[in-house]
Amino acid sequence: MTGQRIAQPTAETVGTQEEFGVVERPLTFWQRLSGSALFRKGSLVILIAIIWQVYAGHLNNPFVLPTFYDTVVSFSATMMSGELLARTWFSIKILLMGYSTGIILAALLTTLAATTRIGNDILELLTAMFNPMPAIALLPLAMIWFGLGVGSFIFVLTHSVLWAVALNTNSGFRAVSPTLRMVGRNYGLTGFRYIVKILIPAAFPSILSGLRIGWAFAWRTLIAAELVFGVSSQSGGLGWFIFEYKNMLNTPTVFAGLLMVIFVGLTIEYLLFGTIEKKTIKRWGMHT
Repeated sequence: MTGQRIAQPTAETVGTQEEFGVVERPLTFWQRLSGSALFRKGSLVILIAIIWQVYAGHLNNPFVLPTFYDTVVSFSATMMSGELLARTWFSIKILLMGYSTGIILAALLTTLAATTRIGNDILELLTAMFNPMPAIALLPLAMIWFGLGVGSFIFVLTHSVLWAVALNTNSGFRAVSPTLRMVGRNYGLTGFRYIVKILIPAAFPSILSGLRIGWAFAWRTLIAAELVFGVSSQSGGLGWFIFEYKNMLNTPTVFAGLLMVIFVGLTIEYLLFGTIEKKTIKRWGMHT
């Protein structure tokens, strides 16, 4: 165009580029691979499996520690027979009932705490009283009050989930900036609409953290509870599966049940909570 000139590279600029080298170059295959979190974590899993196989082979005592290969064989056999899947589904159904009940109660308590002063006092007092109490300690009461059925499972699972979710949600609500609070008040938001439109989006990282902690507490509490209730009622999920094969001295199948516990935990953590985090917190720029 008229009046404009395109700057041509001079000997000085060319010399500068040669001096400093290439500013940007494509990553090699190994650099891209090492930058993948999935590859790094998968490599760690493979390393653990190799160490397990070597040490168990050196120990040569399948009743104490079976080899990784024998555990995988037992895992495949119980999966193909459908027994391990059936026990897992039984546990997951109970877990969903207790988990959802705990979330609902936590939502009610935190809503009351966010809207009233007495509600905040109630939540602080109950959390301080019951949050440190292990759910397993309530098993005798659960057996007396609800018998050996599903009600006992739901009771201990609700206790595991309720206080973790309520505590993290309430902490997130308290951390919401006064500016956002004033914006909501200026728009005339009060009560439930104020919580949904202002507090929950701003406190969502804390809420998701509470849901993750509550899930972890509930899953391990369920397995432990099934070891007790399963022994008593001759039924149950993964906990009873592990205990039953322990009595048969079938250690590889016991480890197969433990592998399923780990597999379910990893699936929920990375596929469910990981996806929610990517779609919300990271996309909103709230990830720290």
